[in-house]
Amino acid sequence: MTVLEAKIPEAGYGKKVVLRNVSICVDDGDIVALIGPNGAGKSTILKVIMGIVANPNGSVSLNSKSCTRLDPEDIVRKGISFVPQGNRVFTELTVKENLEVGGYLLKESTEVERCIKNVLEIFPELSNRLKETAGKLSGGEKQQLALARALMLTPKILLLDEPSLGLSPKLVKKAFDTIRDINQRFRPSILIVEQKVHEVVKIANCVYGLRMGQVVFEGIPTELHSDALKKIFLV
Repeated sequence: MTVLEAKIPEAGYGKKVVLRNVSICVDDGDIVALIGPNGAGKSTILKVIMGIVANPNGSVSLNSKSCTRLDPEDIVRKGISFVPQGNRVFTELTVKENLEVGGYLLKESTEVERCIKNVLEIFPELSNRLKETAGKLSGGEKQQLALARALMLTPKILLLDEPSLGLSPKLVKKAFDTIRDINQRFRPSILIVEQKVHEVVKIANCVYGLRMGQVVFEGIPTELHSDALKKIFLV
């Protein structure tokens, strides 16, 4: 069953058109990868879904219900969480305070504590750092915190923008293992923008290849052969 569908006839920044005739679907429980060269428009798709970039003639729907032209906070309320690239955390807040910010829509403090306990089962390394400021964390730990914060509201859809950015090869593998674990434990559908194609296709159920703002490949990972990769990444 399709849980997220985005139809984007044209979108961009000001007069600069970045996306043209893009349609993306994410099925229930799937991990869907968006791959392509820098500047292809991958991150812009996530921003359109989150209501950060306008999609004036298009549509975004969650479980067949329109999210078109909602503001980002209302989209979060609908069940979509977004982890931007760059390990963005509130560096002056403690780890626990970052998690509490992620659960800002939860009404009861007991519910916040329950959700913190749940996310720490996936990120046990953060358990001993709860009272420390997030600015003291390593790059890998900040990425874990960003993911944990996004999971506080138990989203139906998790949007990830280059979660491996800036991580060492060892931490890259760990990051993708964690994303698979999140998918299996929390059961969110995941739409992930990623440059590390070899790693992301190992965990993906479906792949979209973008080039110059258009989808040039759509299929399962086993169909992503050398000719398809050339079409996506080479002139």
